[in-house]
Amino acid sequence: MANTPKLSSHKLSFLFFVIVIELVLGLVQPTRAQDNARTYAGTLTDGATFVIHAPADWNRTLLLYSHGFVIPGTPNPADDFSSSLAGSYLLQHGYALAGSSYAKTGWAVEDALRDQIDVLNRFDVLIGKPSRTIAWGESLGGLVTAGLIQKHPERFSAALPMCGVLAGGVGVWNKGLDESFAFTTLVAPSAGLQMVHISDPTCATSPLTPGNCKNLSLAQSLIAQAQATPEGSARIALTSALAELPEGFNIDRFAVLQQEHFLFNFALRADLEARAGGNPSWNVGVDYATQLKRTGHYAEISAIYSKAGLSLENDLNTLNEAPRIAPDPPAVAYLSRNIVFNGEIEVPVLTLHTIGDELIEVEEERAYSDVAQRSQESNKLRQTFVNRAFHCNFTDAEIIAALDALIDRLDNGHWPDLNPEFLNSAAAALGPALNFATPAFTEFPGPFLRPFYGGPDPQTK
Repeated sequence: MANTPKLSSHKLSFLFFVIVIELVLGLVQPTRAQDNARTYAGTLTDGATFVIHAPADWNRTLLLYSHGFVIPGTPNPADDFSSSLAGSYLLQHGYALAGSSYAKTGWAVEDALRDQIDVLNRFDVLIGKPSRTIAWGESLGGLVTAGLIQKHPERFSAALPMCGVLAGGVGVWNKGLDESFAFTTLVAPSAGLQMVHISDPTCATSPLTPGNCKNLSLAQSLIAQAQATPEGSARIALTSALAELPEGFNIDRFAVLQQEHFLFNFALRADLEARAGGNPSWNVGVDYATQLKRTGHYAEISAIYSKAGLSLENDLNTLNEAPRIAPDPPAVAYLSRNIVFNGEIEVPVLTLHTIGDELIEVEEERAYSDVAQRSQESNKLRQTFVNRAFHCNFTDAEIIAALDALIDRLDNGHWPDLNPEFLNSAAAALGPALNFATPAFTEFPGPFLRPFYGGPDPQTK
């Protein structure tokens, strides 16, 4: 069923007045876009920018796109589609597109949840109320997408979170702490690495600027030194297993940890802590031997340890006996608001994730489906997977095939065939221009190690 915004007539009148003034002053700029679409670009109340594309033959469906994590200190433009090819295809097929930049970079979930609703209000006045509004987004934008339909279900008809942080903010940062804890405790216990309460303030504002983040530079140097020895390499393998890094895709786990995961764990955490007012993560009560067994890689890591002349049991005991890290409760509350998923899914949701995602591991999908089952809302949720390496590495055709399946669910009131073979055929039928690779929909993986479902006390399950 279509959902429409619940704005009073005087609020709509005021918003219309504001937009008319902005048009006069040039703050909202209508232009003629490609594909015979009208484009509006402007600035929201909090300084975020937005962009809207509406085709002349609009089919009354709006796709609200939420973009991914933007590293502080890098450009932050408004965006309303995942790729130019997909955007062009959707405009040609009558869909309107909209999205914002979010007011800030970094872990901008609080800003995004506010700004994306503001974009919907602008769209209603500039273009008209859609019959359907579908939230979609990638990476952090996948988390924002799921957050929007949880907080504002009356504004949306359906959602397509792609490669999303679907374990929620608390779960994903807790697992990041496990990585930092395992590496620091086993490889560099006396090096002065800061796992939480990162004191270098430039980490929160521009971690990629050379020399700006001593904590990150130190961590990256230490892992490079460790990789050069059999003992260090074995401990890096244990860290990567606890991170649930994917296997079988020729992914360089050392490089992924050093360049991607360490960037978040030892630098960008500073941005999160600045927003949250403290440390929102903990590992109190975590048994790392049990966690390793849950990954299914205990035997593999044990063999690597034996080859290096180390005892895996001793290292796991070292981890389990090391002093633990407790959270700051107000920071947990902040990150829970921005956001933890409660499983209350009121509109159809279809997720899309690559099996070989090295940044947002596919196991996060299990955390989202588990909480939906706990809330008895799992019938509204379906999840699809692509057998390919790397983060958000979908073809345009795979994205469109997933979106078409979601729209089919809206049209007919029941889920269509989501068998990988059927989805691959649907994607292939879109033609070579939208397929940079053979469509590769496939089946599902294992459990997420650090689920968090909310509550007053930090718990690991």
